[in-house]
Amino acid sequence: MEHVEIGEGTIRLGQLLKLAGLVEHGGEAKSLIQDGEVLVNDEPETRRGRQLSPGDEVSVGGETVRVTSA
Repeated sequence: MEHVEIGEGTIRLGQLLKLAGLVEHGGEAKSLIQDGEVLVNDEPETRRGRQLSPGDEVSVGGETVRVTSA
């Protein structure tokens, strides 16, 4: 599992997917999220703007990343 560091606070799901390199662009993130292919803490998430905090885990396409604080 990879760790993705964010600054203080939270990050939106779509932004995290791009930052972690799980998608190449926002359109791809939007499509995967709308299709229910993205899991946040093992639950399907369909909101691209979902706020993620350190400790949250995001899975897509067999890859999982954990949000950590810088």
